[in-house]
Amino acid sequence: MRDILDDLEAGKYLSDPDPVRRAQIQMKTHLPKRFYKTATVAPVEDGFAVHLDGKPVRTPGKALLALPTERAAALVAAEFAAQGETINPVTMPVMRLVNTAIDGVASDPQAVLEDILRFASTDLLCYRADAPQGLIERQNQHWDPVIDWARATLGARFNLAQGIIHVEQPSETIAVLGVHLSQRADPLRLAAIHVMTSLTGSALLALAVDFGELDTEAAWSAGHVDEDWQIEQWGQDAEAVARRSARKRDMMAAAGLLEALKG
Repeated sequence: MRDILDDLEAGKYLSDPDPVRRAQIQMKTHLPKRFYKTATVAPVEDGFAVHLDGKPVRTPGKALLALPTERAAALVAAEFAAQGETINPVTMPVMRLVNTAIDGVASDPQAVLEDILRFASTDLLCYRADAPQGLIERQNQHWDPVIDWARATLGARFNLAQGIIHVEQPSETIAVLGVHLSQRADPLRLAAIHVMTSLTGSALLALAVDFGELDTEAAWSAGHVDEDWQIEQWGQDAEAVARRSARKRDMMAAAGLLEALKG
């Protein structure tokens, strides 16, 4: 069991960061056979562990795969239970996120926090189109409420710009976001926020989901206003559809983990 789980996360079956390319590689790669009958959750000292046939699962770094709430652990167990004759890590986004948090983020949460702040300094929501009018109105509809919320609730005032020319954000704004993120420095929570930030290009959208200001569908739509506009004008090919579907699956997994961590 240990060797198989090591392979799943160490690169043998996750050999490309692009989800579509990864799936294509896996179609040509022998996936490991399912080696267990049941996936369950069991209480441990600091939370709840995932068990396969009564044996605890460990991360590639050999740490116990345990989460602070039963609901969160159940998400991972459900992914294991849903596997068929083989184990396909593409269909296990929560497990991949949890392994990353335990083995990676936990060792240096500050680096992840700072990366989220780098996104915030060039946040998607701050760069507005100057045409066409329909796109401008759609951006305003989806983005202005989040900008207003950040100012009123977080105390973070963002500068907006038209086009792609860089606009400097006030150092006080980035510092304020840093304070809020430091209060969310639990590796699992921080990893989930980072995933949503990366997928939408917006730290503000990720924080709005974490605060309960936006639901995940609304945040996903807000993060893809420009892309959706282009699709409406020009359409999209099958590979783009598959890539977007894989990215949305990861977004929903991150948001689902955030919610489950609340208990």
